[in-house]
Amino acid sequence: MSHLRTLILFSALSLLCLGNPSQAQEYEYDPDIGEEINELCAGCHGEFGQGGKEGEYPRIAGQPLEFIRNQLRLFRDRVRKNFAMVEYIDDRQLPEPEIYHISRYLAEIELQTQLPPANEDDPDFDAYARLLASKQIMQVPRAEGNVERGEKIYSKECDTCHGKEGWGHEEKAVPMLAGQYTSYLWVQVKKLRKLERIHDVDSPNEELLNEFTDEELTDIFAYLSTVDD
Repeated sequence: MSHLRTLILFSALSLLCLGNPSQAQEYEYDPDIGEEINELCAGCHGEFGQGGKEGEYPRIAGQPLEFIRNQLRLFRDRVRKNFAMVEYIDDRQLPEPEIYHISRYLAEIELQTQLPPANEDDPDFDAYARLLASKQIMQVPRAEGNVERGEKIYSKECDTCHGKEGWGHEEKAVPMLAGQYTSYLWVQVKKLRKLERIHDVDSPNEELLNEFTDEELTDIFAYLSTVDD
């Protein structure tokens, strides 16, 4: 695939207009405010930002702070259309400081892919703590496709921006693709292809992903779905 296709794939799978992280204003972080706001988000995205309804609501936990922050701004400004978000995000209900608190709160959530072995004979064993930890375990289901081929395509075209195994890039505010529901990624691909989702507000008619076949994307997503195994 050409260098142009590399850029197209990066742009499309980012699933957003990223903005410039260096322009972001910082606030004194208050995790209590973040936790309080997350109680509202949890109705759809889960208590730990793990997503819900098998990907109808995406995983947002562990995404780069500026990634989340920029998406909330796009929802707030009605640039990114999402009916479910409309009633919760505007300048009054979620002003800029609150956007920072919830974005950082979600960014700092670490979802484990498996529980460590338990030793119930250990005098320090805490069953309740283990129960809570089990609620933060997440693995996306294995997606169909050729994993080997998908890994080769991903390594060649995607890892510079999205990370070696798809876990995102904090400094570039590029989102993780590994650990994300495959069904959600496909929905965004379809929206971008149909121009129902604007990737770049300065180029609203920009066509993305048309250079890639469904088979190629299927294989890439198949690979990404195995990274958290």
